[in-house]
Amino acid sequence: MNKKILLLFVSVIFMHLTSLSQSAIDTVWTGYINLMGTKLGITVRFKTENNVTNANIDIPEQNAFGIELKQVSYDNPKVHFELESPNGQAIFNGMYYIDSISGDFEQSKIKGTFSLIKGEPQKDIPETLPYNAEEVTFTNGDITFAGTLTFPKTAGKHPAVVLITGSGAQTRDETIVGFKIFKVIADHLTKNGIAVLRYDDRGTGGTKGKTVNESTTEDFAGDVIAAVQYLKTRDNINPLQIGLMGHSEGGNIAPLAASKSADIAFIILMAGTGVNGADIIKEQSSLIMKAEKSSDEEIENYNKMLNAVMEALKNNTSLDVVKEQIRKDIIENFDEIPEKERKGITDKEKYAAETAEQTIAAFSSLWMKYFLMYDPVPALTKVKCPVLAIFGEKDLQVAPSQNKKPIEDALKKGANKDYKVVVIPKANHLFQEATTGSPSEYATLKKEFIPGFLETVSEWILQRVTIIE
Repeated sequence: MNKKILLLFVSVIFMHLTSLSQSAIDTVWTGYINLMGTKLGITVRFKTENNVTNANIDIPEQNAFGIELKQVSYDNPKVHFELESPNGQAIFNGMYYIDSISGDFEQSKIKGTFSLIKGEPQKDIPETLPYNAEEVTFTNGDITFAGTLTFPKTAGKHPAVVLITGSGAQTRDETIVGFKIFKVIADHLTKNGIAVLRYDDRGTGGTKGKTVNESTTEDFAGDVIAAVQYLKTRDNINPLQIGLMGHSEGGNIAPLAASKSADIAFIILMAGTGVNGADIIKEQSSLIMKAEKSSDEEIENYNKMLNAVMEALKNNTSLDVVKEQIRKDIIENFDEIPEKERKGITDKEKYAAETAEQTIAAFSSLWMKYFLMYDPVPALTKVKCPVLAIFGEKDLQVAPSQNKKPIEDALKKGANKDYKVVVIPKANHLFQEATTGSPSEYATLKKEFIPGFLETVSEWILQRVTIIE
């Protein structure tokens, strides 16, 4: 509430009108976030008590429900709320008008809009599938994982694939800017006679317990092995034909799991890495910054910061010096921040300190420390089951030029007798048909795989399993 107006016009009438306007948004609002043409459905519920407005949000596509919103405020007609997320704080600034709320959305410097109308969301008409889909759970230690198992309607024991998500907290569909990557893969494979298990990561969606950031790549490999053990208990799954398919970090997790378990029949690495995480981040940062037209000096300065962080983590020393340098750099280069963003920063010193703190925090989680140092080669050399490694030619996050040869060399060194490496022309990290390959382009592309990708995967699997007709 504007304090000057409040001081000038406090009265019984004013307070009555304020009360009425506060209650106006206290209902269910349904709509979507629009990011460069991609719509992500949301439902927001507001409730005001003692002049304090609270709210929660549902994001069904990410299997997220009842998430508490922060910094909720309503100063008629202005509406503001924020969503804490591992992918960066999501900020909503909107305007209320009778039966709608709409405005701007921003997360990790990606800008879009949002729109809400009064009312509960319409219930989806159940999709008619040519195969069975079952909600399942399995456990690893004290964590219970929630997932979806799709399998053919034909009787008997089917070959199966466990899908493994990339870095960050992901739900079972591995939805990225509206592209339900794992749902599409599961649909294709199951239509071709292969059962598929996909599940929500630790602390995400329907899976509770320790979060991804509190865990390591090795922990995730244990989760995958637990998923395989669960499938072995199913009467409709062939226990000798259970494989893994991992995307990005999942392409590290799959070989690690296969090196620890003889129950895994084959693995598919979808943009898997062949070098340690520190080298991956350095290379992808340089490639993405080049694609986004950053100057050589900007790239050099960013790499200096990365090197300082890596060195501190490697030597287990404090990151305070690096944090202070980041803070100073932000202040010194403050005027270079786009004017529209700069206008929203009321305290330059506070902004610099918080940004530096968040930057260092991102490198300080248990997951990140392990990922930066983890070398996938030892596990790859131990993998004896068939391996298919697929890269996108335009992938800037896991560049084929950096990772293809180390993976081939490791499999050769381990005397693996059945492996294949494929680079798909024009494909990006999500295996969409791309122009630049930059992540900023993902949202603008069709929510589908480049032609031939799914067939490459299914045909390779079908040559190594028995399908029940």
